[in-house]
Amino acid sequence: VLMYHRVGTSNNEWESRYCIPPEQFAKHMRHLAKRGMRACSLTDFFAWLEKKKTLPEGSFLLTFDDGFLGVYEHAAPVLQELNWPATVFLVSRLIGKRDEWTQTQNPSGTTFPLLAAEHIRDMRKSGFEFHSHTRLHPDLTTLTGGELTEELTGSRQDLEDLLGEKVRYLAYPYGRLNEHVINATRAAGYEAAFSTQPGFNRHNVDPFQIRRLDIFGTDSANILSRKIYFGSNDGSWLQTCRYYKDRVVDRLGI
Repeated sequence: VLMYHRVGTSNNEWESRYCIPPEQFAKHMRHLAKRGMRACSLTDFFAWLEKKKTLPEGSFLLTFDDGFLGVYEHAAPVLQELNWPATVFLVSRLIGKRDEWTQTQNPSGTTFPLLAAEHIRDMRKSGFEFHSHTRLHPDLTTLTGGELTEELTGSRQDLEDLLGEKVRYLAYPYGRLNEHVINATRAAGYEAAFSTQPGFNRHNVDPFQIRRLDIFGTDSANILSRKIYFGSNDGSWLQTCRYYKDRVVDRLGI
């Protein structure tokens, strides 16, 4: 499962980690297509996870956290060209507004526009699915029981009112979770939730801790390939060398 955030231009090093330039995103997708990989739908992913469906080799799930307007402006045309689906996790009380939660984190203090209802409706026609990223993007591990319910149940209700269909899945803001958050997520009616923990998803993965690879704006297409191959957020050559060195050491029994 691949995780992107904003697609657009970045103004500093902090932004460049979570923002991929439009031309670089297009390179990523076309690189994967040339390798014979293909994005699958969220429905097919969970059907595969539950052993109800097989998927072609090279299938992956494409996700975007936060719901930035740049996904509509820059990513959607590329995905339409490839006929690939994707999933966006929305911050329900900030639809049509800006990413207010990053204002104190971004050294420049800059915020960026998020998808509005009309963009979401348009994107649904071309294979995008939308699920929850809470109401205001808090660190869920810091909230009390009532606050957790407000963020989790409230976001589901907001989005179901907007979409006219059941919202089944959550992506934890910042990837922060604990047992209390997982239990609250299940109690709020979600069927599964996505973390930011890297790795491969196998049939026995905890459905409330689905793994995802964090794709950075600075990642080249080759780094993306290595991240996918190793199931790691580290796509550097150094990590690759470590991996093969460890395999040699294991085989030699050193």
